[in-house]
Amino acid sequence: MEPEETHPEADQDDAAGTAAVPTELSDEERGERLAALTSIIDLMRPAVQADGGDLALISADVVSGVVEVQLQGACSSCAVSASTLQGGVERILRQRLDWITEVRGGVDESVDPFVSESMGRGGYVPSF
Repeated sequence: MEPEETHPEADQDDAAGTAAVPTELSDEERGERLAALTSIIDLMRPAVQADGGDLALISADVVSGVVEVQLQGACSSCAVSASTLQGGVERILRQRLDWITEVRGGVDESVDPFVSESMGRGGYVPSF
């Protein structure tokens, strides 16, 4: 699945009432940013996959710097998935890509908790 690239309008205000980031990136710069982001996500994936999960890039706004990722597989039942997102994924992306302003993330909750638990070594946290 290809990540969705979103684009804010330059002359609109966001929900907080502040001016949106102007869209002054060339198509080449946009492509370079998205390629760099995808490359770093691909570097992190094997560590998550080693525990039976996966990391997916859901969307990226390379102008405003807002990125959305999702932990999948065994991560949906893992007690430390929030720490993986904040302490791992978000920290690494912000350190390596100075244009990233926000990393949004979550887990794929469509997987049955018992199936998720059997996928990897993560701690099981029941959702019922």
